[in-house]
Amino acid sequence: MHRAPGPRAHGRTGTVERNRGHAALFDGGVEREVAVRDGEFWTTDGQAGDLTDQWQQMLSATHLPWAVQIPEPDDGRPFEAWIRRLWIDDLALVDCECGPCSGTRQRRQISGTDGEFVVVLITRGGRETVSQAAAEADLQPGDAVVWDSTVPARFRVWERLSKRSLLIPHAALDELSGRAWFSAGVMLDGRLPATRLLTTYLDTLSEALSGLSPAAVAAARNATLELFIGAVRAEGDVTTAGAARPALRAAMERWIDRHLLDDSLSPTAVAAAHGVSIRTVNRIFNATGQTVGEVVRVRRLARARKELAESDRPIAAIAHRWGFSDSSHFSRSFKAHYGSSPTDYRGAVRAAGGVPVHGRVATVQAAETVGDETRITVARG
Repeated sequence: MHRAPGPRAHGRTGTVERNRGHAALFDGGVEREVAVRDGEFWTTDGQAGDLTDQWQQMLSATHLPWAVQIPEPDDGRPFEAWIRRLWIDDLALVDCECGPCSGTRQRRQISGTDGEFVVVLITRGGRETVSQAAAEADLQPGDAVVWDSTVPARFRVWERLSKRSLLIPHAALDELSGRAWFSAGVMLDGRLPATRLLTTYLDTLSEALSGLSPAAVAAARNATLELFIGAVRAEGDVTTAGAARPALRAAMERWIDRHLLDDSLSPTAVAAAHGVSIRTVNRIFNATGQTVGEVVRVRRLARARKELAESDRPIAAIAHRWGFSDSSHFSRSFKAHYGSSPTDYRGAVRAAGGVPVHGRVATVQAAETVGDETRITVARG
């Protein structure tokens, strides 16, 4: 990623200044100062060329690839936008303000995305319409919608918009069987307690994140995933909840979590612990396109990933502890799920001073951002 080399980076929407690790943007459109602490920041420059090209590059760098359009302004005011991104381990928390525009994700943009993601879009001010599959959501402040990067989508911003997006890799959701509760285009009603809990937690986390220890960041990441799943479940708009018998499924998953170190963990053991047949166990997990073995493998990988980041134990010992037959099997499974080998992941964590690394979202950003060549101002606080 190209970052502006100097202490100040200028754009038409405001000025980023570095001051003891704190950067601030004054946005005249909303008359407020936005704090940017230890994050990445992008802003358009109305004097530097094609604004549509700039905005498309910014969105593709931070919200996955999009094709965008900017309408001619009714009031003669040029299009302005800024984006800030923070990392919660492998989750990206992205704040954005922009003028009216529209965008689509079709086959070309989907095929150009490295990895698969679920994105929670939270409207904080203004109005935006988001469509995916058969669902269309007209978002007002406080509302949220969940969209999937593997399905075509489109959006339209009707007026000056302030929004927050949480980008979650599918691999992270798999650790909690989160995709069992998700379907593309789910609307989260901002009036519901579960949605408010998620959005207010993200508000607090965005302010506190820069001061958290690596262990606290990992805990915040897991809490974010749990709150997201809770908000989606609260909507009741999931296709598999009835078929999967969610209460029994949740009880089985909790039991699996407590027994991940057991060599005998299997559908037979799960069935015996819950007084049901093996056929019932398999039917409950198959209802969401999973098997017990897949759920166990993903959760063991998540525990191994945590141990790689937090300990100096040999990789072979970690592989054996979490039920993998040998280091090669563990390495292949880890790379297929997280996009890097255990050795590379541990090295990246250590190079970052113990802070967990970003994973595949960073790969998407790095592939799309070309810095000065697209006249996008990029700075790091």
